[in-house]
Amino acid sequence: QVQLVESGGGLVQPGGSLRLSCTTSGFTFSRHAMSWYRQAPGKERELVATITSDGTSTNYADSVKGRFTISRDYAKNTVYLQMNSLKPEDTAEYYCKVRVLARNYWGQGTQVTVSS
Repeated sequence: QVQLVESGGGLVQPGGSLRLSCTTSGFTFSRHAMSWYRQAPGKERELVATITSDGTSTNYADSVKGRFTISRDYAKNTVYLQMNSLKPEDTAEYYCKVRVLARNYWGQGTQVTVSS
């Protein structure tokens, strides 16, 4: 079955960096686009970044452009989110997502807190 496991979250000061990982299994990683979402308390879940199946194209929410980078490692079946210049408003639970056979699969999430 499809499984997504996020890791790498934590507490970081404003201006700091974190790298999130999403390790996947149960589907052909190289054939599917991957996405990162986030959800802050009291807010709707929002799309942060997407990378195509072949890794040649990426898209970002305006709020993270120039600060976040999504990438993927086909040998490890893992997608990453490098987050730099973090701001308090980046505080949220971060989830990775894949759509396989018309169904969305989500990981359990990893918490990112940006605070001094």
